Amino acid sequence: MINKPSHDAETEAAFEAPAGPAEPESEASGGSFIAPDAARAEPAAEAVPDSASAVEPRIRPTTPPDPRPIPVPGPDGEFDLKDPNLYLNRELTWLGFNYRVLHEAQDERTPLLERVKFIAIVSSNMDEFFLKRIGGLKELVAANIFELSVDGRSPAEQIELCYEEIRRLQRLKRETMGAVIEELKDHGVRLLTWSELGPDDLTYVRDYYLRNIYPLVTPQATDSAHPFPFISNLSLNLLVTLRYPGDQEVSLARVKVPVGPGIPRLLRIPGRDAFVTLESIMAGNLDLLFPEMEVLSCELFRVTRNADTVKNTDSAEDLLAHIESGLRQRRLAPVVRLEVASGMSPYHREMLAAELGLDAEQDVFEEEGMLGLADVMEFMGLERPELKDPPHHPVDHPLMHGQGSLFQTIRDSGPILIHHPYESYESSVERLLKEASEDPQVRAIKMTLYRTSAESKTVDYLIQAARNGKQVAVVVELKASFEEAQNIRWANRLGEVGIHATYGVMGLKTHCKALLVIREDSDGLRRYSHVGTGNYHSETARLYVDLGMFTCDEEIGQDLTELFNYLTTGYKPKRNYKKILPAPKILRRAFLEKINREIELAQQGERGHIQMKINALEDRRVTTALYRASQAGVKVDLIVRDTCRLRPGIPGLSDNIRVLSTVGRFLEHSRLYYFRAGGEEEYYLGSADAMYRSLSKRVELLAPVEAPPLRAYLRHIFGRMLDDHRGAWEMRPDGSYAQRVPQKKSHKTSAQEAFAKRAQGRLKEATRLKRRKPRTASG
Repeated sequence: MINKPSHDAETEAAFEAPAGPAEPESEASGGSFIAPDAARAEPAAEAVPDSASAVEPRIRPTTPPDPRPIPVPGPDGEFDLKDPNLYLNRELTWLGFNYRVLHEAQDERTPLLERVKFIAIVSSNMDEFFLKRIGGLKELVAANIFELSVDGRSPAEQIELCYEEIRRLQRLKRETMGAVIEELKDHGVRLLTWSELGPDDLTYVRDYYLRNIYPLVTPQATDSAHPFPFISNLSLNLLVTLRYPGDQEVSLARVKVPVGPGIPRLLRIPGRDAFVTLESIMAGNLDLLFPEMEVLSCELFRVTRNADTVKNTDSAEDLLAHIESGLRQRRLAPVVRLEVASGMSPYHREMLAAELGLDAEQDVFEEEGMLGLADVMEFMGLERPELKDPPHHPVDHPLMHGQGSLFQTIRDSGPILIHHPYESYESSVERLLKEASEDPQVRAIKMTLYRTSAESKTVDYLIQAARNGKQVAVVVELKASFEEAQNIRWANRLGEVGIHATYGVMGLKTHCKALLVIREDSDGLRRYSHVGTGNYHSETARLYVDLGMFTCDEEIGQDLTELFNYLTTGYKPKRNYKKILPAPKILRRAFLEKINREIELAQQGERGHIQMKINALEDRRVTTALYRASQAGVKVDLIVRDTCRLRPGIPGLSDNIRVLSTVGRFLEHSRLYYFRAGGEEEYYLGSADAMYRSLSKRVELLAPVEAPPLRAYLRHIFGRMLDDHRGAWEMRPDGSYAQRVPQKKSHKTSAQEAFAKRAQGRLKEATRLKRRKPRTASG
């Protein structure tokens, strides 16, 4: 999500969006959040203190609570930490995140076209949710697996609860879309149907359709002689009811709307900021497909298939063939959702559900207006800057601005921390790869690739390095959700030029973000490392908030050497890592040990403090340990983007814990961890969330941040985000989130805005100092 241009199943949606992870995921505006039902009404308005009278009072909207009551202690005054009611449901909390994302589309301070963007993001996220999460739960139900989740719910119960919440969210999304479309009309931006077009527009659109779309369209009859056709995943379809004039016999035909590369869903009317949907154009020109026939009805539907088909395996002899087979299975996978436009006849609705193997009551979702609202992202192509956020341009890190060798900069300046998207990916990561590919003293490059963009220069630089005689080894994760086909192409391309491309360890997904360059310096071989929180993806580096650390720390370099040896062989001897914390062998144990240390220190009278900035908190053991830490008096600050099992603020259990979720222009994606450690503070950054899959089923990596200037900046990040009253929501004990209310003028600026301004200011100041002439003795 949130702001995702490609899928990331952690919700690292869409954007998983998704999972992270996706994911894709401000204060309330004058237009308040619409409660999903009467039982979830909004709290009263809260006024800003007099000292901040210039700040307008706001309504505090909430996202839905967990349907169960807040747990209470037992007769002995103690909480049973095994009680499922203490743990929120993973799926419901992720859906709750999408309420917060959708609120950005309701917030009147968000520019209008950006509001459309957030609606598209939520729609993309919901598609991914059905593709992966509902698809997976349905597989469990079909396999008669009744194992309860951490929160004590069966797969069938989770599906039922999710469907209730999804229908509420969908209603709210439709209302929001309608309101935004009405406001856009005041700015000359319109979404039209065929019937709303004037004569000249009708002539233009019909001619466009005849030349550019009609040759691609293939109607398919469905009757006794023609079986019901295959319906592809996320396809948009017309169900047309026909008959010959004067004939009583009625027939049906399916027509696929050919949206795809080079064929937009929304056709722009020349000379105006007005659009008409492709399905509306096709419905208005059915006489071309069915000449001399009477069209009785034209109804729209859309299907979603299960995408949870590419499984881990410990026995596949050829992982590449296994993944390719999984992709073929995904195309033919069972349908998990049928969306129909409002007004479809009950008979056709039931007929489609039966043909697709769905429950007509449970699995069919009726929608007013457009189906598949993710496509309204096309509105962002309008050149209407007054209706968008100001353009964002990443700046260079001061130490990476200008010419000179990055290797020398890293060696002389010490570790460097890059904060994306405020600081440039191109002038940091891509520049390092470019220099490494050309530098005659570089001997080898090793890196992981989980996702990378089609436009990325990363693969080009790796190929150039190999051609220049460097040893290049790349670990390509073939099972990156929704990126499998592209990653197979990358792996094949790398292999064609002699690069050692491997697919990681069987049974584990390689999710860590690491780059290692070995260079022959004047004093011998030196290892230059980059450890990041985000993928090596130039496009998402402009949309996701991530961190990357460059260092030539010898011990981190040695650790990464060991890690790459593990990834390229799968051999599992005991590896003595000195600084990094890899999963699945070490990281969960390290988390629990560090939390327990804070507990012990607090019990000894020391001040305990834990802070985490993550995409998701889902692992039960980590959640339980944080409850225990709170009970011992440890202060716990959690900045969790989407899924969070923990309930904060319960007296006697979690009253020392606060949970924030930040939603803004950029998708929060970085993972940071802080432990006070009795004053010997520890900071870590890396790829891992506090999720069961991250700690048990993936190769993840956290690296310590030890340089004082870098630690000071991480402290600034934590402090600024915990004080955010523009983009932050705070969780309540019942699992709902309330948007924070600004308390003073400075709260009008979000943390994301503040980080962007700080990056620009740092570069400007560094440039000014470089240009300033040194003083003379007489000056």
